[in-house]
Amino acid sequence: MNFPSFSLSKLKLNIRPKRLSFSLMGFLAILVFLLIGRAMVKTPPKPALTLRGILGFRTLLPTPAPYPVNKKVTELPTFSARSVIALDVNSMVPLYEEEADQKLFPASTTKIMTALVALEHYPLDQILTVGRITVSGNLIKLLPGERITVENLLYGILVGSGNDATLVLAENFPGGTGAFVEAMNQKAKDLRLDNTHFVNPIGLDETGHYSTARDLARLTQEAVKNPIFVRIVSTSAVAVSDVSGEINHFLKNTNELVGKLEGVKGVKTGWTQNAGECLIALTERNGEKVVTVVLGSQDRFGETQKLIEWIFTNFSWETVKPKS
Repeated sequence: MNFPSFSLSKLKLNIRPKRLSFSLMGFLAILVFLLIGRAMVKTPPKPALTLRGILGFRTLLPTPAPYPVNKKVTELPTFSARSVIALDVNSMVPLYEEEADQKLFPASTTKIMTALVALEHYPLDQILTVGRITVSGNLIKLLPGERITVENLLYGILVGSGNDATLVLAENFPGGTGAFVEAMNQKAKDLRLDNTHFVNPIGLDETGHYSTARDLARLTQEAVKNPIFVRIVSTSAVAVSDVSGEINHFLKNTNELVGKLEGVKGVKTGWTQNAGECLIALTERNGEKVVTVVLGSQDRFGETQKLIEWIFTNFSWETVKPKS
């Protein structure tokens, strides 16, 4: 019997087009299904950029602080101080400066940083025990063994400028006075006070212990954000006691302008033989706050008063409004 001849290669050619046709049809069907499904899913429209939306966004932006403008009503007084600066607290704009970056002994203005570190570390009601008094100079006359709160010690250093009160806060710090001074320098780095370095918490003249009027103004600008600090430094006079109430210390603010010159909220005095007379003051009038710093002065109170009066006579604070 004769069988019909056929070629295997032809058979393969006859089969492959059918399989290819079937695969192509399946692929097209899946593609059509996906396109139809995508069309059925509604994409939310992008929100339109409206004027109301723009204005709503602008309300989230902080309102710029009023900008101090010098009207040049009166002439600037002369100063004996080696370094002077006046800084508007809200805008951080310098109102006046003279040799503001000169590194000088800061004397007891150092205690502003001492107070900031203490406020960050100690609860106000924590009770510390006074050790052996090993410092001289300005003292509030703490007694060895006396138990007194941190808050009262802060009055002692910021109102009475007591070196003994300062030492108690530093000695009770974890790691002692050395660690406390390290914390002071770390705080200076955090605040970017690049021309400031501390060797002791009191303000004694030592090699490597220095600051500038600009750095001290910026430090004070940070300090007055704390309402406890402001409350203490603005106190004219106060009596503080130990926890038993039997030992009392009467403190009078070393800043003579507190309670005498309108708007002066205190902050800190300083004096050593090498530093000369130093005074950092916070003044608030009509809602505007100004920090003034005089270092190495021969008349810190008189020159600070002249500077403050010059500022509030010549400057007005104007709100800068963006153009529509």
